[in-house]
Amino acid sequence: MAKISIDLKSGKVKKQSNVVIGIDLGTTNSLVAYMKEGEPLAVKGSDGKNTLVPSIIHFNEKDRVIVGKSAKERLVSHPERTIYSVKRLMGKSFNDVENFKSHLGYEIINEDEEKLVKIKVGHRFYTPIELSSEILKELKDRIEQELDAIVTKAVITVPAYFNDTQRQATRDAGKLAGLDVLRIVNEPTAASLAYGVGLDEDKDETVAVYDLGGGTFDVSILEIRGGIFEVLSTHGDTFLGGDDFDRAIVDHWQNRIGEKDGDKSFQQELRLLAETAKKSLSNQKEFKGTIGNTSFSLNTAKFNGLIQPIIQRTIDACQKALNDAGCKITDIDKVILVGGSTRTPLVKEMVSSFFGQTAFDKLNPDEVVALGAAVQADVLAGNQKDVLLLDVTPLSLGIETMGGLMDVIIPRNSKIPAKAGRNYTTSVDGQKNLKVSVFQGERDLVKDNRKLGEFILSGIPPMPAGIPKIAIHFIIDADGILKVKALEERSGVETSVEIRSQYGVSEEEMALMLLESLKNAESDMKARALLEAKIEAKNVLLSADKFMKNNKSILSPEEMQQTQLLTLQLKVAVEGTDKDLINDALHQLNTYTHPLAHRAMDHNIANAMKGKKL
Repeated sequence: MAKISIDLKSGKVKKQSNVVIGIDLGTTNSLVAYMKEGEPLAVKGSDGKNTLVPSIIHFNEKDRVIVGKSAKERLVSHPERTIYSVKRLMGKSFNDVENFKSHLGYEIINEDEEKLVKIKVGHRFYTPIELSSEILKELKDRIEQELDAIVTKAVITVPAYFNDTQRQATRDAGKLAGLDVLRIVNEPTAASLAYGVGLDEDKDETVAVYDLGGGTFDVSILEIRGGIFEVLSTHGDTFLGGDDFDRAIVDHWQNRIGEKDGDKSFQQELRLLAETAKKSLSNQKEFKGTIGNTSFSLNTAKFNGLIQPIIQRTIDACQKALNDAGCKITDIDKVILVGGSTRTPLVKEMVSSFFGQTAFDKLNPDEVVALGAAVQADVLAGNQKDVLLLDVTPLSLGIETMGGLMDVIIPRNSKIPAKAGRNYTTSVDGQKNLKVSVFQGERDLVKDNRKLGEFILSGIPPMPAGIPKIAIHFIIDADGILKVKALEERSGVETSVEIRSQYGVSEEEMALMLLESLKNAESDMKARALLEAKIEAKNVLLSADKFMKNNKSILSPEEMQQTQLLTLQLKVAVEGTDKDLINDALHQLNTYTHPLAHRAMDHNIANAMKGKKL
């Protein structure tokens, strides 16, 4: 029986579509595609003109979300409330993006260099997952208008370079957008599928996929044998792309006018003008533009000179990828260009010259990944019967962490056999035992998931909290038997548990668990965010109390009083249920005490070194 949904805005009854969509969640632009009459099609907006949705999110003064072209128009007027390049922040800590921070018009919070970043807009705090979900919601809405039906299943692509944390963050963003993410697919694999590579099982090929987008670059060497894709090697940089072409132009212009920094609105205007110049120089020899009374110009020769070192970095990566794959240039049968930045003539020229053959670019380089994702989605929908799908995990598997949170180690739909692991530590000084509870399900809190088993890792040598290194590994064999191992790496203490195949869940229960996870994704995410904020705040409060006790002698009465006031403010916030209020209080306390902590450290080091010679 078909499921029926009602569009609350129009009151119109919408049917549930069985179409599995393909999504390219990009740094600069994002797209959605599906199979129509046997061919992949990238979906245009309601204006019928553009398939690209700028990956930009704007929050107005009432915190209403605007995504895409309308958000892009507010980059200059409201830079502090307009978020771009969020893909660069996915699964990243502040430490990872500190050097990139100065290029952004919005505020990234430095609360803990090791923790995943947060973005501050007004008095609210957002994660890259929440922001990415807004882009995905826009794409979901676009395809639903095209099909006049509700869509819930998707394939989302990521750079081959993305690590497990970044892939899981992408899955979470999909879930928050109301999508059941059937598969996370590497962008080079999707691009190859769009060109039909791998669809003919009798044809074996070795392919190089050169993907230069707005913010990420990777090159992958793929070997396709009997329709099966194997990534022989991948190389690249998650912080290299067309944005760097824009930055090179901006730096050149700023040097010319003798201005290194300006107000944020001027910086955005300059960045957007640089982007226009880059696009114009793809098909003309000179560009001229103005901001206010200042004129800016650039010709092809100068532009090529600015970007040649950036492109050379990508060519060096191509050589490294070949070396890692054990291939020679002559082994490559095809070179496929992906990403809008490959429209720059010098890129195609240098790549074709390096590989000794003309690179493929007949498909729109902006759309090719989304089109390939649609082909993969069609396979997963069961519409290509001649393609073999390997067994996959039916539901996500993970462990319970502080606050009753579910930390996924092997995501749903991972191919089996599979192996994955993560590192953890203790939360209490001198802790000797660690309980590892294994759960299965798609919800953020373990109480809403199914418990599979638990065991105790005992005999951990007593150490201060945070010092032990505990590796948790999940291993699923070809028969679907799950083995969970825990190892304290410093002492070698180890234990494990084995859980049998399919973990006792019927297909009906599985379907219900998936439905519940999508229905409750937003409330689950809010509950997780509140719990994480409370856990972090309680840790900071303990540190703040310890800091004031240990450093009374070097803090002035005013500094003690202000620290106590901010600590009290955080204690009050932690008792409530407002995640943003807790984060704001955390931010204020951390910002105020950061220089005090540095001063205390310098003082304590100086005292420790007294009378000693270096």
